[in-house]
Amino acid sequence: MSFLDRINSPEDLRKLSPEQLSTLCSELREFIISVCSENPGHIGASLGAVELAVAIHYVYDTPADKIVWDVGHQAYAHKIITGRRDSFITNRKYKGISGFPKMSESEYDAFGVGHSSTSISAALGIAVGMHIKGESGKVVAVIGDGALTGGLAYEGMNNAGALKSDILVILNDNQISIDPNVGAMHNYLLKISTSPAYNRIRNKVWNTIGSGRLRRIIQKFIFSTKAALLKSGTLFESMGFRYFGTIDGNDINQLLVTLTNLRSIKGPKLLHIITKKGKGYEPAEKDQIIWHAPGTFDKATGKRNGTGSVVSRYQDVFGETLLTLAKENPAIIGITPAMPTGCSMNIIMSKMPSRAFDVGIAEQHAVTFSAGLATRGILPYCNIYSSFIQRAYDNVIHDVATQNLKVVFCLDRGGLVGEDGATHHGVFDISSFRCVPNLTIMAPMDESDLKDMLYSAQFDDYRATIIRYPRGFGAGSDWKKAFNRIEYGKARMLRDGEGIALLTLGTAGNFAAQAAEDADKRGISTMHWDMRFIKPIDYKALEYVTERCKEIITVEDGSVTGGLYSAVCEFVASNTPGVKVTGLGVPDRFIEQGTVGELMAECGYDREGILKAIINVAERSK
Repeated sequence: MSFLDRINSPEDLRKLSPEQLSTLCSELREFIISVCSENPGHIGASLGAVELAVAIHYVYDTPADKIVWDVGHQAYAHKIITGRRDSFITNRKYKGISGFPKMSESEYDAFGVGHSSTSISAALGIAVGMHIKGESGKVVAVIGDGALTGGLAYEGMNNAGALKSDILVILNDNQISIDPNVGAMHNYLLKISTSPAYNRIRNKVWNTIGSGRLRRIIQKFIFSTKAALLKSGTLFESMGFRYFGTIDGNDINQLLVTLTNLRSIKGPKLLHIITKKGKGYEPAEKDQIIWHAPGTFDKATGKRNGTGSVVSRYQDVFGETLLTLAKENPAIIGITPAMPTGCSMNIIMSKMPSRAFDVGIAEQHAVTFSAGLATRGILPYCNIYSSFIQRAYDNVIHDVATQNLKVVFCLDRGGLVGEDGATHHGVFDISSFRCVPNLTIMAPMDESDLKDMLYSAQFDDYRATIIRYPRGFGAGSDWKKAFNRIEYGKARMLRDGEGIALLTLGTAGNFAAQAAEDADKRGISTMHWDMRFIKPIDYKALEYVTERCKEIITVEDGSVTGGLYSAVCEFVASNTPGVKVTGLGVPDRFIEQGTVGELMAECGYDREGILKAIINVAERSK
C-alpha cells in the first residue's frame, strides 16, 4: 500500500498529486476487500464510492467543509482516509468502530446516519446553522438513488431550493450504466455549465437583465431547453436545484474537475454521478444484491462462507408461510419497503408477483398504502424492519389504528440485531405501540409460533396486528407441520413452580427456559410463562402468577422501559402491590454494535444473565 499507508487524514491525501489518486483508489479497494473478507460489512456500495470519497476529501477542506453521507453503506473509504485505517479491522465489532458515520467517533463525520434519506435535510440544517454563525465552510450531501425513494429526501430538497441554500447534493446512482451514445454530449454540457468563466458571465447577465419580464422569459427558455437535453434533471431543477450530470463517478479525474468547479458555484446544486456497485471486484459486480453485505468470503475466489446451519431463518419462515397463506386466502398480499430479499418476501414475488408490492424505501407510504388496501377488504401483510417502523409511527396510529383497519405488520429484526448497532436495533417497537388502541402485539418464541401467528392473524378476532420477530436463525423447532390457531390474547405456561416466576416475551424465552433448568438443578423452583401477547396481555395468567409467586422476573428482547416489564409492573401496582418485579431486557440507553450474544450478555438477559437474576432473587426472598 504505497500511498494508503501514508494517509492518516485528508490533509495527507491532499499532498498527493492528482495522478497518484488512481493508485490510491485501487489500494483502498484492495484494503476494503481484504478486511471485509474476514470481518463482514457492507462492501458493494463502498467499493462503488471509493473515487467519490477520495475526490470529495481532495477538493473540499474537510472537516471545516461538512460531508453528510446518506445511510453510510457507501462510506468505508471515507472512514479509512479520515484517520480510521488502522481501526477499520474493528469495523462493526464489539467495542470497535461503527459501521456507519458517527459524530462521536470522528470530527469528519458531520452527521450520524444508519437509516436512509436523511442526508439532504441534515445538510440543509448544517448549512443554515453555519450561515447563522458566520462560518464559511461548504456542505455536501451524498445520497444514493435508492434513498431518493424516501419522502424525507424530497422534503429536504424542497426546503433547500426555497431557501436557496449553498449546498451540493451528490446523487450517487449505481443502478444504471452511462449510456455511451449520450455520454459525450452530457460531458460537453457539463463542462460548459460548471466552467467558472461560464458562471461569471451567467451571473453578470442575470444582474444586467434584472428581475423583470425579460429575465423570466430567458429563464423559462433556458429551463425548457436544458430539461429537454437533460431529462433526468427536470425534477431537481423544478425544486430550485441546478442540475449537473451525468458523469462517471468512478472516473477520479472527471470527479476532481467537476467538484472543483462546483465548489465555487453558489446556491443549491445537484451533481448526478453514475457508479458501479461492487466496482473493482468481479463477484460483487456480478451479484450486487448478495454482495451488498455478503458475510465472510475468500477474497481470492470470491466464494462466500456458508453458515452450515440446517435451522431456518425467521425471515424465511415468514416468506414461506406468507406464500402458503396467500395461496389459501385470495385477500392476502405482501408489502415491503425495499427489503424483499432481506425479509424473504422475494419468495412470494417470484411465485405470485401480482400479490406482493415493493414500494421502495418509503415506510410511511407502505403503511398508508396498506391502510388504503384494507378499506377494500384486502388483507396486507406489511413487512417492515422493526427499527424502520419508527419512521411510520404516525401512519400506524393515524391511518390504521384510528380507523380500526385490519393490517398485519410483520416486524422483522425485532430486538438486538448485532453489528449494525444503535441505529438498527429493533428495541423500541413494543414500547412505542403498546399504548396505541386497536392494536394487537405478539411475539413468537420459535419458528412454529411465528408460522402460527401469521396464520392466526388473518381471522376476525384479531384486529390490526403487530408480529415482531428477530433477525437470524430460529430455535430449531419443526415449523413445517400443520397450522395451529393461537387463541387470541392467551399466554401459555411452560413450567410450573413456586416462589419465582419467569414471564417472557418472544425468543428471549428460549434462554429463560434454559436458565430455569439450570436453576432447578440448584434447587430453585421457577415458574415460566411465555406471554405471547403484550397487547392484550393475559390478565388471567398474571392473576395465576401473582397468587403463587411473590417474585417475578420479566425477560424481553427489547426496551424494559414501556415493554413487558412496564406492563407487568402496571398490573402488580394495581392488583398485588406486595409482589416484586425484576426486569431483564434492553436498558434505557443506546446499545452499540457487537454480536447478538455479546450484546445480550452486556444487557444481562442471555442464559447466564437470567440465571444470575434468578439466583439473586432467590437469595433476596429468603
